[in-house]
Amino acid sequence: MANLALTGILEKMTGKDKDYRYMATSDLLNELNKEGFKLDVDLEAKLSNIVIQQLDDAAGDVSGLAVKCLVPLVKKIHEQQVLEMTNKLCDKLLNGKEQNRDIASIAVKTIVAEVPNTSVAQSVLVSISPKLIRGIVTQGMGTEIKCECLDILCDVLHKYGNLMVSDHEVLLDALLPQLNINQASVRKKAVSCIASLASSLSDDLLAKATVEIIRLLKNQATKSEITRTNIQMIGALSRAVGYRFGPHLGDAVPILINYCNNASENDEELREYSLQALESFLLRCPRDISSYCDQILHLTLEFLSHDPNFTDNMEEDTDDESYLEEEDDESANEYTDDEDVSWKVRRAAAKCLAALIVSRPEMLSRLYEEACPKLIDRFKEREENVKMDIFNTFIELLRQTGNVTKGQTDFDESSPRYLLKQEVAKIVRSVNKQLREKSIKTKVGAFSVLKELVIVLPDCLADHIGSLTPGIEKALCDKSSTSNLKIEALVFTRLVLASHTPPVFHPYIKAISAPIISAVGERYYKVTAEALRVCGELVRVVRPDIEIYDFDFKPYVHPIYAAIMSRLTNQDQDQEVKECAISCMGLVVSTFGDFLGAELPSCLPVLVDRMGNEITRLTAVKAFAVIAASPLHLDLSCVLEHVISELTAFLRKANRALRQATLGTLNTLIVGYGDKIGSAAYEVIVVELSTLISDSDLHMAALALELCCTLMADKRSGPNVGLTVRNKVLPQALTLIRSSLLQGQALLALRNFFNALVYSANTSFDVLLDSLLSAAKPSAQTGAVAKQALFSIAQCVAVLCLAAGDKKCSSTVNMLTDILKADSSTNSAKQHLSLLCLGEIGRRKDLSSHDHIENIVIESFQSPFEEIKSAASYALGNIAVGNLPKYLPFILDKIDNQQKKQYLLLHSLKEVIVRQSVDKAEFDDSSVDKITKLLFNHCESDEEGVRNVVAECLGKIALIEPGKLVPALKERTSSPAAFTRATVVIAVKYSIVERQEKIDEILYPEISNFLMLIKDQDRHVRRAAVLALSTAAHNKPNLIKSLLPELLPLLYDQTVIKKELIRTVDLGPFKHTVDDGLELRKAAFECVDTLLDSCLDQVNPSSFIVPYLLSGLDDHYDVKMPCHLILSKLADKCPSAVLAVLDSLVDPLHKTINFRPKQDAVKQEVDRNEDMIRSALRVITSLNRISGGDCSHKFKNLMNEIGKSKTLSEKYSSIRNE
Repeated sequence: MANLALTGILEKMTGKDKDYRYMATSDLLNELNKEGFKLDVDLEAKLSNIVIQQLDDAAGDVSGLAVKCLVPLVKKIHEQQVLEMTNKLCDKLLNGKEQNRDIASIAVKTIVAEVPNTSVAQSVLVSISPKLIRGIVTQGMGTEIKCECLDILCDVLHKYGNLMVSDHEVLLDALLPQLNINQASVRKKAVSCIASLASSLSDDLLAKATVEIIRLLKNQATKSEITRTNIQMIGALSRAVGYRFGPHLGDAVPILINYCNNASENDEELREYSLQALESFLLRCPRDISSYCDQILHLTLEFLSHDPNFTDNMEEDTDDESYLEEEDDESANEYTDDEDVSWKVRRAAAKCLAALIVSRPEMLSRLYEEACPKLIDRFKEREENVKMDIFNTFIELLRQTGNVTKGQTDFDESSPRYLLKQEVAKIVRSVNKQLREKSIKTKVGAFSVLKELVIVLPDCLADHIGSLTPGIEKALCDKSSTSNLKIEALVFTRLVLASHTPPVFHPYIKAISAPIISAVGERYYKVTAEALRVCGELVRVVRPDIEIYDFDFKPYVHPIYAAIMSRLTNQDQDQEVKECAISCMGLVVSTFGDFLGAELPSCLPVLVDRMGNEITRLTAVKAFAVIAASPLHLDLSCVLEHVISELTAFLRKANRALRQATLGTLNTLIVGYGDKIGSAAYEVIVVELSTLISDSDLHMAALALELCCTLMADKRSGPNVGLTVRNKVLPQALTLIRSSLLQGQALLALRNFFNALVYSANTSFDVLLDSLLSAAKPSAQTGAVAKQALFSIAQCVAVLCLAAGDKKCSSTVNMLTDILKADSSTNSAKQHLSLLCLGEIGRRKDLSSHDHIENIVIESFQSPFEEIKSAASYALGNIAVGNLPKYLPFILDKIDNQQKKQYLLLHSLKEVIVRQSVDKAEFDDSSVDKITKLLFNHCESDEEGVRNVVAECLGKIALIEPGKLVPALKERTSSPAAFTRATVVIAVKYSIVERQEKIDEILYPEISNFLMLIKDQDRHVRRAAVLALSTAAHNKPNLIKSLLPELLPLLYDQTVIKKELIRTVDLGPFKHTVDDGLELRKAAFECVDTLLDSCLDQVNPSSFIVPYLLSGLDDHYDVKMPCHLILSKLADKCPSAVLAVLDSLVDPLHKTINFRPKQDAVKQEVDRNEDMIRSALRVITSLNRISGGDCSHKFKNLMNEIGKSKTLSEKYSSIRNE
């Protein structure tokens, strides 16, 4: 049937009436697009011929439809037919009439783009490439034909370059001569064609092409327009092949720099193309260009102000001349010269400088000294587009400063932030001039610069608020201002208000507030929303402290309130505006409520009404939290009951954020207004919140328990509230305590809950204690209790005992010691818990009144169960914390005399020392000497466990007594025993903590002695040094900054697979390979990962990615994981360095995502492989976000492959949505 219909359509397609032809072609297109469409052989040929014929139809719309028909047709017909069509089309292109050439060219491109599979593609390529080459190289071929052929070839190479390897040389020989032809259009197309070919060329052919182009560039006799083309070609090549162009930079860069300096005055384009090529090198070949960076920097700075036709007499800018200068700027802007294209050079220089800034974090301090003043000076650029590029370059400089110095606190004089701070006054002066310009675009750019400045240096504008205010006013009030400019100005104002101290603004509030308040009434919703956010900050600034009246804020209260109220009550507006108005009103009421007495009864009900609306309720709940927490303690009686009932209902909603905000708001309301809320409401709240206490959402559970404690602590809550808590919340709490996930805030809240329960009249201590202890018993449903849960139960028991008073506490301790005295070989869970409870109680209270408690605990060291032994050592250490003078000598004496129990006793000692170092307690001198002597004696123990505990103890004592320990540790770095060297380095690792400590200044001059052991012969010592470096980079980057130039090459060396560390173990029936260097490599990569966060300006990413990271991506599972993290981080922070080597990174990732475990692999291996694949896909997601990644063929193919594979594409999209 379909074929009959087709025959009819085909007849009409050849009719005389063009409307008929059009309709018939349209019907054909619909038929072809149907799912089940099939053709027999005769019809195939007929159909193909007619479609080709239609392409020449005199009516343009018919031939246009015919091209569309090719898209589905190519997929539905046989290979032979496709070839016939392409041959006919090529023939038309080369020999046909001029008017049919365009459409034939479009048709060939369509076929190339739609070929269904590679085997058909291969045949098509074999057929068309000789014809296209003939069209390009034949003498006497018209320019247009050449251009069309080059155009098609460019598409073909872009899509199938790697299928044509055998033709590469022929193609190259055909294309290179086209760069010297007189017609500019041919040269331009040849450039893009060679660039498309280059990405799939072998290294040898790439070298051949580059050598040829550089030979042409060196030839001084060449015409300048051909030289320009060749320079463009070099830039296009490096963009196409990325890092592979690196080896040729030695030839290319000096030539380009030479052309920049020596080109004739009117050959500005030559300079522009040279700078563009250098920009491409900086971004694509960061490793190989390093030696030329200084030259390029000087070049860009020179050409940033290259303006031969215009002399600027106003070089010196001083503030007194600002008005004269403004007139001068006006006249400067009037100067125009259509012939003058020097602006293109300045623009290319600005972009090249931006590339240098982005790709060279290690040059930042130099850039501040040399480039920063020049950029600030060039803000006065007269060509607007160039000015925008200069602003963008400066913004890149600021961003890079933020990236590099993230997380650093103290700044020395060479730090980029310090250098930036010195320039702030100049920047503000220069930007202020730009804010007085007429052009909107300029002002938007100027605000972008200021915005980035405030983000990077939050408090830098304190002295300049006065000079910036007129610019903000003008941007917001000027008739000609666009919404875009207003938004930029408002965002900047908000950032400034948020990041500086309020008194700085007080002299200018009058000038700033009026335009902001009027902006709240703007029609465009984005301006309004931003203005409301600024109002929120303004409220905080106007009245920073409720108690102190050092600024008269009263005149501003009612105007701000009125502006926001009109937005709050208006229903028909954008959601963003509604939300901002609610948040802002919350701030206004909580800050100015005492001056809004008459307005509150009309304003608060509106906020309650917004709580009833699904889209604004979350914002309204948060606004009430702000109001309830206000120190003004406002009268909320008109809405309180309604608010509490709404909030209680919200605890049942599915929206997690809403439940979280509700718990917080209820807590604040009960603390502030408990006397106005009845006990009955409390009971309802307790019932609702009890359902939120579970380990499926620990944050929610913590908030719910905190609210419960607030309710119980309230004196006004009646006996029924206590009963409800006991019946509803206690069972949930006892279930939660058995969870192995319980930790942090939730555990703290649970301890406070049990503490509060003891004081409430309805629950007896004994019943509570009993229920806690029985929570530790194994249950029939869930089996034995997790180890983590026993610790949680022990902590709650200790809190309970201390809250109940000495008598109850004593009896509990006796009961627990009785459990231990009973036969120790049975019931291990009960004993385990008793020991942990004794430890927790002993830490909080001195137990020396209980005779021989230490001996009873030490008896458990004999237990056959490992967990009992470790619990006993924990208990002994914590009991010692309660009374050091009595128990510390006991522990030290035992360590010396009982070899077998040494490891456990050292753990007890560790508990003591760690507690002391955190609580800042002082040991007496004699015990410090005793402890350190004893620890140093055990440095060389053969057991790794003992060495680790010794190192941790030494590190934590060093925090208490750095003056004694740092020299003692340093002395042992040259010990002949490798284990001792490793132990002292690990000890240093434990002494570097995030808080400021007195050890820091003692360790700073000595730390290199420890870290330089990364060169040690012994792998254990090297690993210890790497771990110490990693901790220092994370906690105190400034300790190691100055050592990094020397340490990094040594660290990178640890990431390499060392053959001498791989050994084969003969296990009889089979051999097993052991890689002793694995742990070291893993630690080294993890260390680099940490350094990228804290010391980015020191790490030169391009020299690390290849070869070190590249080999890590192909290493063992444990090494690949950190490498994936590093690569994702680099893709985010240094995209240009990653882009430069993207091709080489694809292979190991491709291998990882396609790896299949063996048939007989155990579940653990299969799971690990799944994690590995997901991890690699995460990296690919990060790489895909880099702009410019599409120039890598390999990466594009990888993305296509992921898209085609069902399992991979599902995983990929789930990771993208994470």
